[in-house]
Amino acid sequence: MIATRTRADQAFDIFSYTLLSLLLLVVLYPLYFVVISSISNPDLVNLGKVTLYPRGVTLEGYRRIFSDATLWLGFRNSLLYTVLGTCLNVVLTLTAGYALSRNDLAGRNVFMFLIVFTMFFGGGLIPTYLLIKGLGLVNTIWAMILPNAVSAYNIIITRTFFQGSVPGELLEAAKMDGSSNTRFFLQIVLPISLPIVAVMVLFSAVGHWNSYFQALIYLKDDELQPLQIILRKILISGEAAENMVDGLVNQAEIVKMAETMKYGVIIVSSLPVLVLYPFLQKYFLKGVMIGSLKG
Repeated sequence: MIATRTRADQAFDIFSYTLLSLLLLVVLYPLYFVVISSISNPDLVNLGKVTLYPRGVTLEGYRRIFSDATLWLGFRNSLLYTVLGTCLNVVLTLTAGYALSRNDLAGRNVFMFLIVFTMFFGGGLIPTYLLIKGLGLVNTIWAMILPNAVSAYNIIITRTFFQGSVPGELLEAAKMDGSSNTRFFLQIVLPISLPIVAVMVLFSAVGHWNSYFQALIYLKDDELQPLQIILRKILISGEAAENMVDGLVNQAEIVKMAETMKYGVIIVSSLPVLVLYPFLQKYFLKGVMIGSLKG
């Protein structure tokens, strides 16, 4: 029997699609504007004449961005911090989440209480800095990696996923075949847990790639600064932009080029995440929903 749709249903669909389309436009247009502004004449951008399509197309801003050694150094540092940090995050989060999901782990409720406790109470910025300094991590790459090695929120999501997706009977069968806990985790649990692995990779990678506050506090040498710090200087103070405008003697031209490069650097800094997401998209929604609703 085919259900008939009333006028109220049709009106609701029209309203829903209209509202969702407007929300999509509100979200996408700022991103689209940054893209077209990065290749448009900065004079036209400042006059508000660039709205729907690029005008006075020029790639000079991108040419100067990619020819700047400081930007490439920051890009390399951010890539290094992201890869190392994500690998450490995923390994610790998955192993901790799996261990806490096992009913035969002695004291697992105590461990979970201690983990959740950290979500409500923290030492604060100054004690944390003194701790990092006492460990000798200030002005090293490890100051960008170790303090955020484990997230209590991610452990809870991972634990819940394992509880709802890895039946105890599977472990019992593996033990009957002589499998150890390590082998069971690596060869059976991980292959069937790709959704939550993808979610943890995406969460960790985006967090490390966008991280800049730790660099402001813990890193002093310019050689260690991530890309986000360079972007921050361009957007706020224009310090990095001045290093990219060699050959321009007119102050007005320098200001215009700096404005163009602001948009260009935003695009360049966002590309790695935009490239990563499509490969993880098919696992992402499934992993988040299972990890947050089951258990």
